[in-house]
Amino acid sequence: MKVFSTHFILKGKSDYKDLAPVFRDILKALLEEIGQMPEEEEIFQMYVDMNMADIERNRKPEGYNRKGKMRLIFPMDRKEFYLKTYSKTTDMSRMTDLISGLLTSAGVKFETVQNDRTDFD
Repeated sequence: MKVFSTHFILKGKSDYKDLAPVFRDILKALLEEIGQMPEEEEIFQMYVDMNMADIERNRKPEGYNRKGKMRLIFPMDRKEFYLKTYSKTTDMSRMTDLISGLLTSAGVKFETVQNDRTDFD
């Protein structure tokens, strides 16, 4: 199965804790984009809180890896996160631009890398 992804690789001294000011906005934008924004605010807040507990401790958060046209993945072995899809018809450019803008506004140093390959985790 072919995987398409956009990676946000944290650079320099930027780390997970630096995502704290914008993580809620990133998650909300993703859930709205994939049509999975919970109707109940409490459920959305639970997703935020689960991730923020790790982010505030500068640990890898869970992300959002449930079924949907895009997933937000934090790999175990790299200081990065990425958007992943299995559909070449899913346009990730809008989410890439939005997340890039949020990270830049928070002063997070990063670079983006795009992949489309079959041997990806």
